[in-house]
Amino acid sequence: MLDLNVILDVVQNRSPHYTDSAIVLSKVRTAELVGILPGHALTTLHYIIAKSSGSQKARETIDWLLRYFEIAAADKSVFQKARNYSLKDFEDAVVAACAEVDESDYIVTRNTGDFSNSPVKAITPHHFLELLGKTSAQ
Repeated sequence: MLDLNVILDVVQNRSPHYTDSAIVLSKVRTAELVGILPGHALTTLHYIIAKSSGSQKARETIDWLLRYFEIAAADKSVFQKARNYSLKDFEDAVVAACAEVDESDYIVTRNTGDFSNSPVKAITPHHFLELLGKTSAQ
């Protein structure tokens, strides 16, 4: 399960985080791993990208994500599950609930501390790549 900040690192070319996040996305694109996005992230991404780069770029980005990523549904039961987690931010709790329901191995995020009480372990893109044996330094 990828948190929104990993996608934004690539879309917004956020240095110094871009490289590791781009490698993670590339591994999903080449089917080396299955990447899952929480459904609500797509609407947020569309809004952010349309505002900064226009609606055409926003549509192209969403189409790319839909081509390569699985999308985790967030129905009533997911939101109820999220309400029972002791995470400070409700959006993070929804990501954690989606990850648990979809049986994700990890939540890949730069904000691991936000998921300290998550039922699914949160790791940074760099740590995730280390586990896979591929970092930006290689």
